Amino acid sequence: MSLAAPYLLVLSLAGLLLLGAYVWWLRRGRRSPARFSSVDLLRTAAAGQKPWRRHVPVVLVCVALVAMGVGAARPTVSMTVPSNDATVILAIDVSGSMCSTDVSPNRLAAAQEAVRKFITNQKSSGTKLGLVVFSGSAQLAVAPTTDTAELLKAVDGLTTGRGTVIGAAILTAVDAIAEIDPNVSPTDQTGTSTPDGTTVTPAPPVPEIVVLLTDGANTRGVTPQEAAVQAAQRGVRVYPIGFGTTNPQSLACSASQLGGSGFGGFGGGSFGGGGGRGGFRQALVADDAALKAVATTTGGEFFSAASADQLNGVLDNVRSRLGTVHQDVDISAAFAILGSLLLLGAALVSLRRHAFG
Repeated sequence: MSLAAPYLLVLSLAGLLLLGAYVWWLRRGRRSPARFSSVDLLRTAAAGQKPWRRHVPVVLVCVALVAMGVGAARPTVSMTVPSNDATVILAIDVSGSMCSTDVSPNRLAAAQEAVRKFITNQKSSGTKLGLVVFSGSAQLAVAPTTDTAELLKAVDGLTTGRGTVIGAAILTAVDAIAEIDPNVSPTDQTGTSTPDGTTVTPAPPVPEIVVLLTDGANTRGVTPQEAAVQAAQRGVRVYPIGFGTTNPQSLACSASQLGGSGFGGFGGGSFGGGGGRGGFRQALVADDAALKAVATTTGGEFFSAASADQLNGVLDNVRSRLGTVHQDVDISAAFAILGSLLLLGAALVSLRRHAFG
């Protein structure tokens, strides 16, 4: 909990001072005993009375003053609150490595099926979904929409290309959010304003998030770390998913997945065993370190999926985060209400004592 006006917390001392004065008054009264002519009369008057009850109104008033003093200092707490403006930009890697068959039938087909399920599951939630596809360049395939048919058609039509521009994909997704959220400014697509190693103070998170699925490493253009800084400065959280195993197999995409890329060599061939991760094999393995850095910088979360089932589970996990956003919530009204109720309680107790003795 933090205080927006901590200097006003001094007002809560009024209750403590009153309580201290009351205790002092009670002790002073004990040192000045009163004289009664009839002990029997005193015993009769005290019969059935509980001594502590007469202190209740004063204690309630003191606590009420403390509560109101804290409320005046405007306490805020960070909590997850519902949002009616949830939007998800799905950024899908369609580089040639997505033809690897280490995930059956190949990475791209498994990703398409998982994304279809994700889109279908959002149909009744009212969440807007957008689609960014990237290989050697990144483009917004579908602007944020609730039109499930349009999204599914775009997913079914994904085709592969050369290269992997993860950084550019993040910036393109953020720009898609900027189009629908006036609180998000467009990015610098060159990335020159955010060099690697830039220290960034994240902006308050916006309801929109980016879910980025890739099976490789950035090959050109803006780095993922540079793009992450720009996303964080705009309050956009990125949830990267590193897809595929660390032992990529032969590349085999269907004719529809190859599209017009002309990657004829992707019809077969294999990478020998042996476990090395250098050279061309390295380009077919997700750069987990870079993706984790993106998640950390933007306030998102990194996931890894080595199979179709794991990818479905990851997307379900991401789906549980939709519709909420972390915000600093002012709870001063709660303290004001508490103080008012305590004062009311003190008044009722006092009236009851005077009315019924």
